[in-house]
Amino acid sequence: MAVTKTKRDYPLDRIRNIGIIAHIDAGKTTTTERILFYTGRTYKIGDIDEGTTTTDWMEQERERGITIVSAAITTFWIPKSGPFKDLETRINLIDTPGHVDFTAEVERSLRVLDGGVIVLDSSSGVQSQTETVWRQANKYKVPLIAFSNKMDVVGADFLGTIQSARDRLGANAIAYNLPIGKENDFKGVVDLLTKTAFIWEGDETGAKFHAAEIPQDMVSEVDSHREKLVEEIAGSDDVLMEKYLGGEEISVEELKAALRKAVIDNKIVPVLAGSSLRNKGVQLMLDCVVEYLPSPQDVNEFTGINPQTQEEEIRKAVASEPLGALAFKIQVDPHVGKLTYIRIYSGTLKSGSYVYNATKQIKERVGRLLLMHANDREEIEEAYAGEIVAAVGLKDTITGDSLCDESAPLILESISFPDPVISLAIEPKTKSDQEKLGYALQRLAEEDPTFRVKSDPETQQTIIAGMGELQLEILVDRMKREFKVEANVGQPQVAYKETIQKEALGEGKYIRQTGGRGQYGHCLLRIEPLPRGQGREFVSAVVGGSIPREFIGPIEKGVIEKEDTGLLAGYPVTDIKVTVYDGSFHDVDSSEMAFKIAGSLGLSEASKKADMILLEPIMKVEVTTPDEFLGEIIGDLSSKRAQILSSETSGKARVIIALVPLAEMHGYATAIRSMSQGRATYYMEADHYEPVPSNITQKIIETSGFTGRVEH
Repeated sequence: MAVTKTKRDYPLDRIRNIGIIAHIDAGKTTTTERILFYTGRTYKIGDIDEGTTTTDWMEQERERGITIVSAAITTFWIPKSGPFKDLETRINLIDTPGHVDFTAEVERSLRVLDGGVIVLDSSSGVQSQTETVWRQANKYKVPLIAFSNKMDVVGADFLGTIQSARDRLGANAIAYNLPIGKENDFKGVVDLLTKTAFIWEGDETGAKFHAAEIPQDMVSEVDSHREKLVEEIAGSDDVLMEKYLGGEEISVEELKAALRKAVIDNKIVPVLAGSSLRNKGVQLMLDCVVEYLPSPQDVNEFTGINPQTQEEEIRKAVASEPLGALAFKIQVDPHVGKLTYIRIYSGTLKSGSYVYNATKQIKERVGRLLLMHANDREEIEEAYAGEIVAAVGLKDTITGDSLCDESAPLILESISFPDPVISLAIEPKTKSDQEKLGYALQRLAEEDPTFRVKSDPETQQTIIAGMGELQLEILVDRMKREFKVEANVGQPQVAYKETIQKEALGEGKYIRQTGGRGQYGHCLLRIEPLPRGQGREFVSAVVGGSIPREFIGPIEKGVIEKEDTGLLAGYPVTDIKVTVYDGSFHDVDSSEMAFKIAGSLGLSEASKKADMILLEPIMKVEVTTPDEFLGEIIGDLSSKRAQILSSETSGKARVIIALVPLAEMHGYATAIRSMSQGRATYYMEADHYEPVPSNITQKIIETSGFTGRVEH
């Protein structure tokens, strides 16, 4: 592997860090393959059905035809229009998964990207996962352009897709170009700003497109939509608004400059028509990526917390500033070991140098730096602000850690991930698999922050938990193939949670008198319910030294351990605030262990008076079905304690959206196939937690066999 010694040939304004995001099956990976082909990164277009795509390089991805891990690729594009016309631009591209089980991949990618392309299915419009990725992009204020894909399929509706983006996403989506023809007759687009038609000859990959006159029957439609686009752009800029209202002509350059600013400020989402599979529209979309999405220079400063002063600091996104970077992904590579993907926000990172992990307050050595092209790599000596690279050699750095210069520490905003909703027991088949299992689980948990591993103290089983059955199935498959671990796997179990409904007090007293030194720990706790989704809190309100400060930590530890193992049916406790407000200690006999046990006992006692309940994950389910099966499918969902939210017509199909407890959805894939002769499809994602009805709670408690139960 040759070390590339080139200096940076690309100024910051000619770098784009973008992601491709969408609902499953909207065409993200196909779009990415076309981007790689047209930018010269690949010389043959990969095909999902043939398992030859560049970004879906894992065996499991190629077998299933889905994206599982986000793939980072560095490529280059020379736009044919705009201020960067004929200037090569570097594009760091991340292709993200569409399946909800792998939502962490989307979350961490969006955290480090400057812009994105949201791919919409022209025949289906906005779908459930589209809403999820849109929310994730909004959370990190990532500017987007939209690509209305599949204009060649039956039922394609470009303007309907834009309307669904406005209605369901609340996006200020507006047509940037208009399709010429649709379904089998889709052959090109009209650029509204320049009023130029572009026609593709044929569907093949190297199909040339050329500028042409606008078709006569589209002239009035083009004028009408151009007027809407100009009005929208002018409305985002005071100077242009004055010109527009005054009836003055606004030049195309002025409109493009104002549109760029509006996109970067998240005020407008331009929508482009195309068909990635038929090789139409991707080149024009790439021109728009360069022209309208931000460069690292547009995101010219960022904030972080100085861990020494706890003050917020602003730093410029340039190579001359001290290093400021975020580790956003860990990948175990069979050839080079642990790869840490890093977005550099400021400063320079050199191969062989030491960096300071401000999150963990440790120094780490960067062995090598790599530019990634999916699972291929190119070694480089240094990387600069604005770049996305992978480092080899960072042993303790995990997703969300901040890396910086030790002399100028800075902690950047981390990445938050949802809690798992499903779990299953796993055990090694043989004694030789025992050791390998622990290592494999540790490695996989490092890679995927939504994958959790714990040991059940009652059954001594290892429990793995994640976002869905597919995610766990693939992780078990990876253990077998990559780590050569054979394991027996139990049935998937719902990840219930426990919580309290009212405030209560509890006393924890642990006194043991043995021959020598005794044990003494005593604390008084108050527990209060927190709003749903708030998690846990522990507060010390001890005054006057009734409990020495060094014993507060052990009390908290005892409380957390008890919250983890459960109080009602063995599930973790959530949405609870625990306050230690008083207690006592013994000069000789008090110890950390005694206070830890006292904390655990105090929480157990308080929970007996706090009206404990179980919470269950509620899933948002979207079923798409032909009309004739609608009644049976709605009836079946109703029998599953579903709350039907809506039933709408989409093309020739009906789309039902419902909220259903996860516990009722086991085996639904088989059930829906048999109900609809295999013609209905469904999509499911975690939505929120709700209390379990009391009759079902009783059954869960009885079947859990939990012995640490709170008696009421």
